[in-house]
Parts: sequence; C-alpha cells; structure tokens
Amino acid sequence: MEEKKIRVAITHGDTNGVGYEVILKAFEDPTMLELCTPIIYGSPKIATYHRKALSIETPFSIISNAQEARDGRVNLLTCFDDEVKVEMGQPSEEAGQAALKALDRAMTDFRSKLYDVLVTAPINKATIQSPDFNFPGHTEYIETCLGEGKKALMILMNETLRVALVTTHLPIRKVAEAITKEAIIEKATIFHQALLRDFRISNPRIAVLALNPHAGDNGLLGAEEKDIIKPAIDELADSGIQVFGPYPADGFFGAGTYDHFDGVLAMYHDQGLAPFKTIAIKDGVNYTAGLPIVRTSPDHGTAYDIAGQGKADESSMRQAIYTAIDIFRNRANYDEPLQNPLPKLYHEKREDGDKARFAIPRPKDQFRKDTGKKTEAES
Repeated sequence: MEEKKIRVAITHGDTNGVGYEVILKAFEDPTMLELCTPIIYGSPKIATYHRKALSIETPFSIISNAQEARDGRVNLLTCFDDEVKVEMGQPSEEAGQAALKALDRAMTDFRSKLYDVLVTAPINKATIQSPDFNFPGHTEYIETCLGEGKKALMILMNETLRVALVTTHLPIRKVAEAITKEAIIEKATIFHQALLRDFRISNPRIAVLALNPHAGDNGLLGAEEKDIIKPAIDELADSGIQVFGPYPADGFFGAGTYDHFDGVLAMYHDQGLAPFKTIAIKDGVNYTAGLPIVRTSPDHGTAYDIAGQGKADESSMRQAIYTAIDIFRNRANYDEPLQNPLPKLYHEKREDGDKARFAIPRPKDQFRKDTGKKTEAES
C-alpha cells in the first residue's frame, strides 16, 4: 500500500527576510513533492513579489483553506488579503504582523488536524511583538498555543550533533538564577524521551555542560556545578537516564567529545548554539521537542543583510522539512505498538461451583513443539 504523503505546513516568517526565498528554492527540486505535500501559510501577493524579484521559477497553487491542498504541487494558503509593503532587508512592524497572521492560522489549523507537521521560516522577534504575541520567540508561543500543558525543549541538530538548552531566550545576567536542579531534571527528561521516541535511539547518552568556566574549578569559579548541576545529574542517573558531566563547554566541543554522546544539554543559548552553528553551518535545524506538534525551522534568522539578493542558502530549510518528516514517522512507529497492547495471556474460565480455572490459550501444534506432550483435551 502506498504510504500517505505527509502534509507539511510552512509559515512564511518575516516578509522582508529570506523566508520566501529559502521556501521557494527548497521546492525548485520537484522530487521534494514526492516526499510530502507542502502548504505554505502566507500571502500570494507577497510570494509572487519575492518569486519575481529573485527570478525563482517554483510554481505554486493558491488555496483558501488547507482542505484544498493537493498532492504533487506547492500549495499556498492565503492567510490574509491585506496589502503589505515589502522592503527587502528592512525590519518593519508590518512585516512582523504578516508573520504573526500566518503563524496564527497555522495554530488554528493544527487543532483541526489539517496538516501533520509544522516548519517555520524565520521571524524578527522584535517586530512581531504585539498584544497577541508577547513571547521571546516561536518556541514559547507554540508551547502556549499547542502544548496542552506540556513543556517545550529547544534542540539544535544535524546528522551528528544534537544540542538542547536548559534556558533559551534569557539575558545573560538572568541565566544563573534560572539554572535550578528542577529545571535541569525537567529538560533532561524531555530530551531523553525525545531521543527515544523522535529519533529512535534505544539507550541514549546525554552529556550535561557546566555553567561556569572549568566546571567551577571545585567552587573557585562558581558553586552551581557542585550544588545544582551534579545533584541533578545524580538524580537523573538514579532514575535510569544515562547522563554524564558536568563538562566544561570549551574543552568539550574543542576536543570533539560530543561525538561520544547522542545529545548535549547546554545551560544557556550561546553556550550551546555558538559551537553548534560553527559545526553545522549549512544543515542545522531547530527542533521543538516535547510537544504534541512536530515543529522544525532552519537554524538561521531573517538574514536581512542578504535578503532580496538571491544569496540565501536553502539547505537548512530543506533539512528542516526532512527532519520534520522523519520525526513524524519515528513517532508513529514508536507509538504504534503502545496503542494496541497484546491481549491478556491468561483468561479466566468458570466451572461448576463458581470455581475459577486459569488457562493459557495457544495452538496445539505449538504446545507439542515446546514440550512434546499432549494436552489434557488431546489425551
């Protein structure tokens, strides 16, 4: 039976950035449509403007709702009809609100099960702010809209490295107070479950980074390692999760120690993302774990400095699409045997006098094969 094509919702992001460029370039290769059915949440007018300005030939079909999406073509869903001025490379409140309208529509449609996975093009976290969006970024917004009480975990990943964060979009001066034993345990537990279910790693190993230089140097450079991080690691290990550390971040990445682990848990944004983006400059993907929705995005921003110049590399966007598809399938394969547990091996039979007798049902030939003896019924 032919496998059903996965429906991939793609929000257009900031309309003055490289969002449309990397989306349209990603689908210049027609073989992408053999893998999935894309639904771009955006504006036909803005998409046409970008396509013409950048001389990209990717065709798309305009639809008014996700039910109209068809396999074998790029579907562009009209999220609004407003006239929006496009100023390539320039941040504007207008572009930020256009990004929010597409994102809002995607949130609503996921609740109605109109697509399978979500890929988000980059937004400008400043211009998207409004009374309806008071969040540091995509991750926190999606957690609020679709989390169903579950906590999100930001994971930056490529084929060889996965970096998760205990704290995300926080000023450096607030990081230390946000590093608690409970926060580390919570994030490491979500990370462990994601490695099992989303990436199908049977016995994942997680490295935990230190907060301070030289892992605190026995308290000389900070006490967080011995007072908070190490006790959290010990408690996680006692619960059966393979965690190790804390490792000083500089030596850990410099020596390539990350190769020995399935995931790395960093304490704060730049500690994990600076080395990650150095290592995975073209194929990095931002994945939001822990939520009912599978959401990925390219690991770059709006790239205003090259917007409208045709220089944006679509590799990360294409990899974000591949990753979302893979995780969706991995989850389905992981969940399938749990949805229909085996029937009870033992069943109860009542005899005269309400006396209970327990039997193990199995084929007679199987019984002979196992023991070489006949059953009581056969004798």
